[in-house]
Amino acid sequence: MQENKMGIMPIDKLIVSMSLPIMVSMLVQALYNIIDSIFVAKISENALTAVSMAFPIQNLMIAVGVGTAVGMNALLARSLGEKDFDKVNKIAENGIFLAILSYLAFLILGLFFAEPFFRSQTDIEEIVLYGKQYLTVCCCFSFGVFVQVMFERMLQATGKTIYSMLTQGIGAIVNIILDPILIFGLLGLPKMGVIGAAVATVIGQVVAAIVGIILNQTKNHEVRIQLKGFRPNGTIIRQIYGIGVPSIIMQAIGSVMTYGMNRILITFSSTATAVFGVYFKLQSFVFMPVFGLNSGVIPIMAYNYGAQKRERVTKTLKHTVLYALTILTLGFILFQTIPGLLLQMFNASEHMLALGIPALRVISISFIPAAIGIACSGAFQALGKAVYSMMVSIARQLVVLLPAAFLLALSGNVNFVWWAFPIAELFSFVMTLIFMQRLYKDVIKKIGA
Repeated sequence: MQENKMGIMPIDKLIVSMSLPIMVSMLVQALYNIIDSIFVAKISENALTAVSMAFPIQNLMIAVGVGTAVGMNALLARSLGEKDFDKVNKIAENGIFLAILSYLAFLILGLFFAEPFFRSQTDIEEIVLYGKQYLTVCCCFSFGVFVQVMFERMLQATGKTIYSMLTQGIGAIVNIILDPILIFGLLGLPKMGVIGAAVATVIGQVVAAIVGIILNQTKNHEVRIQLKGFRPNGTIIRQIYGIGVPSIIMQAIGSVMTYGMNRILITFSSTATAVFGVYFKLQSFVFMPVFGLNSGVIPIMAYNYGAQKRERVTKTLKHTVLYALTILTLGFILFQTIPGLLLQMFNASEHMLALGIPALRVISISFIPAAIGIACSGAFQALGKAVYSMMVSIARQLVVLLPAAFLLALSGNVNFVWWAFPIAELFSFVMTLIFMQRLYKDVIKKIGA
């Protein structure tokens, strides 16, 4: 087979060709997240709060799906660089098997644990009802998101990111179209409210999964999936999770952090919790392109690591840091200059604006150091040191952020709580620099030696 473009194309052109389609699809996904909450906010502020409180479980779902797929992606790209095509196929088949197991776990969670999850956060019955309805649908029909993510990452691992853009983009567009129709009962359909938002979400995910399967079977000729006679391969599964588990933990920690922050903020008011949920929707529009950039460069670095091309690995990392800094600096400027306009998209009351404007301005201070952290996290995962990313994430969100938020909340002023974010980001930035020095010494310096 011909040399994959990840080993020969000029780095800047390669980063753009690999990352831009993913960035566009993730921007569409972020736009969906914002539009979804805008429609839900029109039901009531309690409905918006309920969807915000559901975020930890949705984030956990994405953490498991994406983390497993990241392990499959990096291992598959590395095997491509080593020209081990038989292993490439086995990695893909075992990745699909793990996606199915992940769905079964969340099916159980949706059936039995949705209501207890919300009651652990609030005693407001309307929020509990809305939340249970929304989360049950999202979990019980989550097979679409796990299959979608796995097949997207197969396309990314072989450099066909334009097709992964189509997969995610089509799913998000279907979701955006169905949201108002199902929530408000348009075109003769019944008015479903919060349940309609959840149904629109899972339908979009299923459509994206179907598109992903079709594109892999017709366009991704470097991966041949033969599930007939499939047997799980323990060695490959361990290798996938060796890379993927730190990524899962790293993202799942976000669920713990969000749950903890919701518990802290609800002591002030449900509006404070709604502000936090809106912030997460808005910041996704800034961070999703950076995560898309990261997703595009992980297989580039992994491939060239497998091919023992040190210069291409280091050049990719340097350019990724520069691009990430550019994107998040623009996001910082946006949050500093027009926070009120951003909040008004969600039917923000005067009280919500009073809480939300200082919140957006303070939290966005953390954007610039976060850019370097995200770029370095991609290098850790691509070069077999994903545990570094996990350690930084644990330190930022559990060791620093939540305790800092709790202590600041004791002041009785919710505006102080938001400062926990830049404090935690500064701490993780220092850790990232230390781990990058170690990565260079132990791994990068030895590539091709």
